[in-house]
Amino acid sequence: MTRMSSRAAAVAAAAFLVLAAACPLLASAQPAPGMPPPSPAANNSRLEKAYVALQALKRAITDDPKKLTKNWCGPDVCSYFGVFCAPAPDDPCQRTVASVDLNHGDLAGTLPEELGLLSDLAVFHLNSNRFSGSLPDSLRSLHLLHEIDVSNNQLSGPFPPQLLCLPNVQYVDIRFNNFCGEVPAAIFDKKVDALFINNNHFEFTPPDSFTNSTASVIVLANLQRVSGCLPSSIGDMAATLNELILLNSGISSCIPPEIGKLDKLTVLDLSFNSIAGTLPDTIGNMRALEQLDVAHNRLAGEIPESVCGLPHLKNFTYSYNFFCGEPHRCLEVPRVDDRQNCIAGRPDQRPGEECISFLHQPRVRCDAHGCIAPPSSPPPPPPMHAPPPPVY
Repeated sequence: MTRMSSRAAAVAAAAFLVLAAACPLLASAQPAPGMPPPSPAANNSRLEKAYVALQALKRAITDDPKKLTKNWCGPDVCSYFGVFCAPAPDDPCQRTVASVDLNHGDLAGTLPEELGLLSDLAVFHLNSNRFSGSLPDSLRSLHLLHEIDVSNNQLSGPFPPQLLCLPNVQYVDIRFNNFCGEVPAAIFDKKVDALFINNNHFEFTPPDSFTNSTASVIVLANLQRVSGCLPSSIGDMAATLNELILLNSGISSCIPPEIGKLDKLTVLDLSFNSIAGTLPDTIGNMRALEQLDVAHNRLAGEIPESVCGLPHLKNFTYSYNFFCGEPHRCLEVPRVDDRQNCIAGRPDQRPGEECISFLHQPRVRCDAHGCIAPPSSPPPPPPMHAPPPPVY
């Protein structure tokens, strides 16, 4: 029996079933009930190509402290550690490599171009290793790939354009690497379910296509160069979005009231940014919200009671802002943090002079796009009238 994570095996099998269901021809090619599974005896052309790919990967690994690839010898690739085989979706009489899972292996090396020979791969998991270099260009040919997780490595280069060529990818995780450059707008037009690109060196401005995303989870945290605003069209993501994490991303913005349309959202983290203005009371419409974190921003005004009355809210953090009032109901949230604000009668608040200084600053205005509008110039003084000529 191949040794690998049961989740990866289950995902690979499920992905193959989804692909088969999506294509009547493939579905009709599945074995009839009671038909024995295909024999693992002889290698077919798919497994022969997989042998070439996996041996190339083994040669590219320069350090394998846990000896994960020790048994990667001989043509029986389905017996390799971390490799899962399944009937091919277009020919159930042939076995093929459906998944490679070498998570947490502490492997060092590079990723060879031969990986593109794994043409039936549905799951590719290499997180928590020490792979360096770039993702091979040949990955664009893995048209059945459903999940790719190369997080927590030392990969570099621009955002991998190969990911934009994968028609069936649902889960993209490239966080905690050294990728840099711009994030292509096209990634938000792909029908992915989860997108993790945080903790890289990307330059990111939310494009117009940002709110086209159908992902349930988007994590854009800890990116070095982020600009732009939270768009007012963010409510267009209501049908699918469950978690939105934008912490420490350098966003300078207001929170648009349209955010209240995200009624399926359970986690919203906007902390450690430069968000200003007030907390919209429309957040009180986000009935599924469980965790809300807006700490370390420049928000002010009163905390809306509708927010603290959300039925599933378990954690509400709004510390290190300039809020001046909170309903008592907020203190009934199971976990609340209101430190370092300007709330009278509460412990551990900002010094009074700091609050007064903030209040004397020009009031933040938010434009129709959710951006912080520049302060309006004071009206010009009335024109000076010339004094009447003297009368002689």
